[in-house]
Amino acid sequence: MSDAFYQKSINDPDGFWSEQAKRIEWHKPFEQVCDYSRPPFAKWFVGSETNLCHNAVDRWAKTQPDQPALIAISTETVDGSPVEKIWTYQQLLREVERTAAIMQSLGVGKGDRVLIYMPMIAEATFAMLACARIGAIHSVVFGGFAAHSLATRIDDAQPKLIVSADAGSRGGKAIPYKPLLDEAIELSTNKPEHVLLVNRHLAEMNLVAGRDLDYAAQRELHIDAQVPVTWLKSDDISYILYTSGTTGKPKGVQRDVGGYSVVLAMSMQTIFCGQPGETYFSTSDIGWVVGHSYIVYGPLIGGMATIMYEGTPLRPDAAIWWQIVEKHKVTRMFSAPTAVRVLKKQPPELMKKHDLSSLKALYLAGEPLDENTSAWVADALGVPIIDNYWQTETGWPILSVAKGVDDRPTRLGSPGVPMPGYRVKVLNEANGALCGANEKGVVVIEGPLPPGCLQTVWRDDQRFLSSYWSNFSTEQVYSTFDWGIRDADGYYFILGRTDDVINVAGHRLGTREIEESVSSHENVSEVAVVGVEEKVKGQVAFAFVIPKHSDKVETPEAKKQFEKEVFAIVDHQLGAVARPAHVFCVNLLPKTRSGKLLRRSIQAICEGRDPGDLTTIEDPSSLTQIREALASKA
Repeated sequence: MSDAFYQKSINDPDGFWSEQAKRIEWHKPFEQVCDYSRPPFAKWFVGSETNLCHNAVDRWAKTQPDQPALIAISTETVDGSPVEKIWTYQQLLREVERTAAIMQSLGVGKGDRVLIYMPMIAEATFAMLACARIGAIHSVVFGGFAAHSLATRIDDAQPKLIVSADAGSRGGKAIPYKPLLDEAIELSTNKPEHVLLVNRHLAEMNLVAGRDLDYAAQRELHIDAQVPVTWLKSDDISYILYTSGTTGKPKGVQRDVGGYSVVLAMSMQTIFCGQPGETYFSTSDIGWVVGHSYIVYGPLIGGMATIMYEGTPLRPDAAIWWQIVEKHKVTRMFSAPTAVRVLKKQPPELMKKHDLSSLKALYLAGEPLDENTSAWVADALGVPIIDNYWQTETGWPILSVAKGVDDRPTRLGSPGVPMPGYRVKVLNEANGALCGANEKGVVVIEGPLPPGCLQTVWRDDQRFLSSYWSNFSTEQVYSTFDWGIRDADGYYFILGRTDDVINVAGHRLGTREIEESVSSHENVSEVAVVGVEEKVKGQVAFAFVIPKHSDKVETPEAKKQFEKEVFAIVDHQLGAVARPAHVFCVNLLPKTRSGKLLRRSIQAICEGRDPGDLTTIEDPSSLTQIREALASKA
């Protein structure tokens, strides 16, 4: 069966989604599958009532109470040796009820916002599920985010309660959260009534009397609490998750309850092929959308054990993830291409150190997956590598190959084909015409967006319309802001952001295309290409490369030879017009903690501008390397 599942979702959406809705439990059935009377705003499963926490926890606590639900593992210990704790579904339910009772005792109820600013610890999962249980709207902000960025989110969400911790930890070093949080609250105009703090004893905490509360003490007060589920309308708001906008004001992606529950249940079985009782390991963070959908809610809705990992892929050594896979018999794993590239630079025997026979597939998303990385990890692990492409806004994959219902092969360099309900097409940027096979254009989606996608921008319907739905005068479509092509067989290829385009003497070139070409040189481990302003051509490309073997490019002569070889490859594959003006060798590239390249920051440094908001940067020394590389050629 290849296309029938998808085609039914397009040709008979009501019938299709009615069928998928049977995958979850409803308190009250729906009267209408989709209300699209006010496009592009869609309401799914109208008239129904359900609850995310009920579908993720309570239903399984009834049928498989002693099955592992949450496995929290941290290598952020003194020597990097992992510590772990496991909660069964019954135990998870009790913890969630305790946290929900604490929230209710602090006056939090349906529709109130709770901002969660936490490291990757179990209490963060309890807090998210507790919000879902009582109908509060959570807004998770990536732990360690800078005070100013956190303050803008506090002001936008206006939380009644903030849940946080004394500190997070990275590579064994404590990152104090409380001073950042105190500063953010000081900067914000909408101050929370209470702050609930998990004390990990990693950093000093000054508690503000009357506002700050200790989580452990509050938990003891509510140790026997039983908190019934608050039944919510399908289109009630489950959470807000902020994504960076082109303006300074953050965009709060607003998600529903019912539609999101249904697509997570469906995608866990059809795309990720997970079964109740199996173990799922996503290496992401709850601060990002992958953490919401495929660490917390999705695997639990699917009745699986989910692994919540605090640590890096390299500590105590680069075999730690595979040690976890072996120990917990992980069947499905989800990571990012960046993480795989990091592991690619480690000794290959570390991949062979552990028994990975339980692992059935590795799923990768978050940035385009290049062919070299895909082929390397497929060979190293001996399992299928399934790419998937989506966004914070969509909440679940737009493109992939849903192996649970589709036997078509994956294709190197392509994340796949549209998932159910996504009417994807590629439009010419200039005139809005439909692009032919292999013709480059902007990837867009026709409305209504399928269940689980953003309902709107939190408290800003106008921004939802102007940002996403007003980019073509010919028709109202959702723009992904990504370049792509669709080949003759219907596979899509993502070529990078529409704002990651270089205009060299009138030629529009995607940075992704040049990066793909440069990375085919045998001594290239990773590459970032940015467009830099140039008086004659408008822009030229600069390539920053992490070599696989840095000893081969140590001398100025060796660097020059390497640059010439890269030029020749790009000339041959893309033509001289795409050749970078310079190739620079570095040991690190500036990235966010989730692995996204900070291309705009690199570009700003190249052009002598301020690199901008760097609150999410993984390692600030990477920017120093960019500056030094530029200076060496000046």
